[in-house]
Amino acid sequence: MSYLAIKHIHVTAVILSLTFFLFRGWCMMQKPRLLSKRWMRIGPDIVDTVLLVSAGTLAFKLQQYPFVDSWLTAKVLGLLVYIVLGSIALRRGRTRAIRIAALTGAICTAGYIVAVALTHHPEPWLIL
Repeated sequence: MSYLAIKHIHVTAVILSLTFFLFRGWCMMQKPRLLSKRWMRIGPDIVDTVLLVSAGTLAFKLQQYPFVDSWLTAKVLGLLVYIVLGSIALRRGRTRAIRIAALTGAICTAGYIVAVALTHHPEPWLIL
């Protein structure tokens, strides 16, 4: 498969993953029962799997790797922060205020990850 095709799959998966996350965040605040639906649990997992596989494939094709290339290291570390904050926002937060704060932090972290991806720089605010 060509680099361009994999990149398009990756970008599409990013958009779908963030859309699912925002929708689940809205559900958490407005309609929590929706979060227990089977498609709400399985859909994001499928999209995130495609996202991670395409990311690994792109890294391999470009021969750029986390902990070797600083911008990919920043994306991976940002992803870990996003996962922790997302988990607090959607499952583990004890109060509504904690969940909303974690949701806000996860959205900001996702913005950082996208900015790093666009600039290929771990400090994208220096470029943009």
